[in-house]
Amino acid sequence: MSTLKLVDTLAEQELLERLLEATKPPVPAECRHLHYLLATPFRYAAPYPKGSRFRRAGHTPGVFYGSERVETGIAEVAFHRLLFFAESPATAWPDNASEFTAFRVSYATGRGLDLTAAPLSSDRARWMHPFEYEACQALADNARAIDIQVLRYSSVRDPAAHTNVALLTCLAFASSEPEARQSWRLRFSAAGAQALREHPPAALEFPAETFSGDPRIAASNRPG
Repeated sequence: MSTLKLVDTLAEQELLERLLEATKPPVPAECRHLHYLLATPFRYAAPYPKGSRFRRAGHTPGVFYGSERVETGIAEVAFHRLLFFAESPATAWPDNASEFTAFRVSYATGRGLDLTAAPLSSDRARWMHPFEYEACQALADNARAIDIQVLRYSSVRDPAAHTNVALLTCLAFASSEPEARQSWRLRFSAAGAQALREHPPAALEFPAETFSGDPRIAASNRPG
């Protein structure tokens, strides 16, 4: 829908979308049956600009990150948006709330690791470091080497530390389409983030102190 603002008609938007699609790398064969929201993390061969918890920077295999609760997913989004502003001090805080879509998708695998359960939970401090990802990335490297498909782990950004999942391959998806979509409006400022959902009604708030364990977020507490 983001391209609609660039054109005058739906026909023009369809043409623009086809042109854009032609410039992108091909979807890997094993992911071609998936909706683009599910396939995209595994599609791009360009260098990954920064490492994430289970993916190293550079030319590395893709990872699909998800949360088992929508509240946890919102906390993850709030953190990364506040981090963006912290690392972009010249960027003004947005005047209006931003719109986001949460969705559900099923996965299934016989080859997964649960970092929240013994014996791996004994290294909880390593898996949940706020910003040092080397231990998690090394774990993901070793997991891929023995064909592990899914990692289950506690969210660092959710104050309740509910569970996230990292799909190391698109073969772990049990459904090809996103389901149960929800629209959320998120407002960001130096005070933190507020999230609202109209149907069914829900409200979440994440004060900036929620993420104080990551020193990078402190820079987001700037005037403006």
